[in-house]
Amino acid sequence: MSPFQLLFLAFLTIPLLEIYLLLQVGQIIGLWPTIFMVVFTAFLGIHLLRAQGLSTWQRANQQLARGELPAMAMMEAMVLMVAGALLLTPGFFTDSLGFLAMIPPLRRAVLGRILRTSRVTGTFGIYTEHVDGGPQHRPDQDKQHPGIIEGEFTREDDD
Repeated sequence: MSPFQLLFLAFLTIPLLEIYLLLQVGQIIGLWPTIFMVVFTAFLGIHLLRAQGLSTWQRANQQLARGELPAMAMMEAMVLMVAGALLLTPGFFTDSLGFLAMIPPLRRAVLGRILRTSRVTGTFGIYTEHVDGGPQHRPDQDKQHPGIIEGEFTREDDD
């Protein structure tokens, strides 16, 4: 099944599941407690999202200060954005998914699994930066990019 077919299926089934769950919970505990629970989970989700987002932001800044790329923190921020949208969507199923995404060890485990099973490729340049800031020439550069000419430059301000 293609990703678009899965997304289409999710857009069809999730609202139906939410309506079913809301009706079932409403029959068991009543209308007003059900409405209260839906609103309460939205406010609780916003509070947790703010705390988790701030924590992720601080961790990313610390990694940048150490000269590291905060890749995992950036991916966690994307998951937190999706979790926030799920928590603001009225319903118990989406709230459950949103709250699960708020648990840091679970979130990191899922992201780690996704990274291990997926493959990311791309060309980002012919030089790699080291912690000392100096560029390093890749030996395979000339084979991959035969039309590139090496050179150095300095930036001068227009003061």
